[in-house]
Amino acid sequence: MKFLVLGGGTQGTAAAFDLLRADGVDEVVIADLDACAVHPCLQPHLEGRLRLVEVDAADAGQVAALMEGVDAVLCALPYHFNLQVARLAVEAGVHFTDLGGNTAIVDEQRKLDGAARERGISVVPDTGLAPGMVNIFAQAGIAALDSADAVRLWVGGLPQDPRPPLNYEIVYSLEGMLDYYVTPAVILRDGKRTRVDALSEVEHLDFPEPVGRLEAFFTGGGTSTLPQRHEGRVRTLEYKTLRYPGHARIMRAIRDLGLLSDREVVHEGRRINPRRFFIQQVTPTLCGNGAGDLVVVRVDVTGPRGGAETRVRFEVTDRQDPATGLTAMARTTGFSLSITALMQARGRLRPGAGTPDEIVPPALYIEELRKRGIHAEQSEHRAARP
Repeated sequence: MKFLVLGGGTQGTAAAFDLLRADGVDEVVIADLDACAVHPCLQPHLEGRLRLVEVDAADAGQVAALMEGVDAVLCALPYHFNLQVARLAVEAGVHFTDLGGNTAIVDEQRKLDGAARERGISVVPDTGLAPGMVNIFAQAGIAALDSADAVRLWVGGLPQDPRPPLNYEIVYSLEGMLDYYVTPAVILRDGKRTRVDALSEVEHLDFPEPVGRLEAFFTGGGTSTLPQRHEGRVRTLEYKTLRYPGHARIMRAIRDLGLLSDREVVHEGRRINPRRFFIQQVTPTLCGNGAGDLVVVRVDVTGPRGGAETRVRFEVTDRQDPATGLTAMARTTGFSLSITALMQARGRLRPGAGTPDEIVPPALYIEELRKRGIHAEQSEHRAARP
């Protein structure tokens, strides 16, 4: 099997590393605008099955040429590339999966269903952590019940050793995170799609030590197509981001002061982008202290089953791997991408286009996570219905 990974950043690196450990993988190509730098975990593979190629992802001809002879394409580029690359993959007759992050683009990708079926391939966008892993857990919980009343998803990428004032460190694109802080979240309330303000409706949840108490608040981007798929069938469907307590209050004040705006302003005769200025100023403080990161996931699905009110819960806590240097965020996001691509190349997914909760078999996916040391703990709580 041969795989093409577009984007050699943190997530693309983790996906490539995982592919190179899998049986039956003959070659992995990482294509990036700057293919010089390579993570230490990939260094041993450079003289073997790993190949680095420089490519301008905006050049469709260059990207299409790299797809020749490939079994699957993994797109770890910024989300605005996803639709074009998905179309190129369908034209080339190769499987495609990406990290997603923009539901409008995913809606367009799902329209490739007919063409993908004709070519016997699958197109699976939104296959990272959130969206991605949590959506698969949600679908597994829904399928385990007679019907689902509520689906609640909580996800956080956190420092193991938090430092004030934000108690946060950069575990993926800060630009992307801030975008989620200003974008309204799409949820289901009373069975209808509803938009709610990001950083709103803070609640507190307790997790096993050493994680402890975290706060949760609405952010955009995490639900993918779940609200539109289950509108009218599930009463409540919500996604919230997890942070250490106090983070949301500070970030909401920063946002409301206009410092997260992406619109340029004029200051002393010069044009300034407030968000880029903010990122420049805080990045040195948020680069972490070397203690590593952790990812916390909780998905609860509640509803009736066999006459009893049932809650199906999935939980994941993952930490940075000191052996490889891969962060918990890279592992949970990048490995999710590579697991999907391996399933595609091995013929485990049906042809067509759809999100992971539509296409990826939960039991197989959870088993693949376990093989990589990412343990999804599943539990159930049953009570008599009132």
